Amino acid sequence: MEFYKLIENRESIRDYNPDIKLKEQLLTRILNAGRLAPSASNKQPWRFILVSSEAKLNEVKKCYQRDWFQDAPHILILVGDKSKSWKRSYDGFDSIETDLAIAMDHLILAAENEGVGTCWIIAYDYDVLASALDLKENEFIYCITPLGYQNSGFEKRKNKIRKDLSEIVEYI
Repeated sequence: MEFYKLIENRESIRDYNPDIKLKEQLLTRILNAGRLAPSASNKQPWRFILVSSEAKLNEVKKCYQRDWFQDAPHILILVGDKSKSWKRSYDGFDSIETDLAIAMDHLILAAENEGVGTCWIIAYDYDVLASALDLKENEFIYCITPLGYQNSGFEKRKNKIRKDLSEIVEYI
């Protein structure tokens, strides 16, 4: 898909077909897009956890009690490692959240390019999700997204509501 059209078309999907698992080759392409994302000083302080097994999905899905989320055939979890991220020397700024946001953006745009629905979620029950995962020392969960095909009855919005460019850009 043409890049600007891809950006225009991408939206959060909240209606998944639970009966269709994504093929491994397709999932690998999406995950590879995240792997290729830039990070500060190329530290790549992340881990991508793809949950596809029925048992682990049942455990992970308890972290976000929405009907549509329960239908997702896969859940992707982005985990950051603060001990591996770049820190700015003069004030200690940690690049980890920026790095993870870039990786997530690559992942969801790659999914859109493949016709796969996503929904960037940060309002989950952290403790429930963390207990379902084997987090290492210094790791934290940054965000999650379902991955799957949307149900055919769901229609994408025709027009995104966004501020006009003149409202957000300043030329000096």
